[in-house]
Amino acid sequence: MSQHTLWLLRFTYKKLKEKLTVSDSKKLFHEKFPYVIPGLYKRIVDEMLVELNLLNHQNEFVQDQLFCVGLTQTFKELTKGYKPEKHLSPLFDSLCNSSNFESEIIKETSEKTLKIFKDKSLKDVINMLIEKSKSKLYPSRILNLGLYSIISGSKDFDDMKDSAKNKIISETVKSLNLSVNKAEKDIGIYKSTVIKLQQAKELIEESRVKEKNN
Repeated sequence: MSQHTLWLLRFTYKKLKEKLTVSDSKKLFHEKFPYVIPGLYKRIVDEMLVELNLLNHQNEFVQDQLFCVGLTQTFKELTKGYKPEKHLSPLFDSLCNSSNFESEIIKETSEKTLKIFKDKSLKDVINMLIEKSKSKLYPSRILNLGLYSIISGSKDFDDMKDSAKNKIISETVKSLNLSVNKAEKDIGIYKSTVIKLQQAKELIEESRVKEKNN
């Protein structure tokens, strides 16, 4: 075993016993994921890493079902088109593990939760969310996006008008004693980011095709 590996193991063990700074998390992340991240995704990865680190510092934070769904689904959506695709799994693992989150537990919880809500009507989804969230939820952007992901995945959600969609989401957020303003802002920024990413990828592809044809 090399001196560098020994140092990393000691460093990791030490940090597991205390709160990681953002700098610590970034250092661990790059040790665990020693690959070049495509420019289009660098900011996304950095923001997620910082957010996870900050949540790890909150004593009241709970890694519940909504958080797990929010993290896995936003990661999946915001890394669409990432190449090489085989790097996505270790990238997610490294993001989680560098901030003391167990990636496998998060993925497993998310998968089980999504199966529970799969093919349910919007009414059933809302009732189930309220029933399953009797305890106080720790508010976060990731949790709000998990809530949005589950609601928007109901089988009759897409048939509704945008105004009706926004109303049902706001009412559900309020029923869960979460901030409606914060949830609306988080969801709005997320949807805007997805659109901008898609537009950027289309421009990159157009440029690639033009260069190839010239």
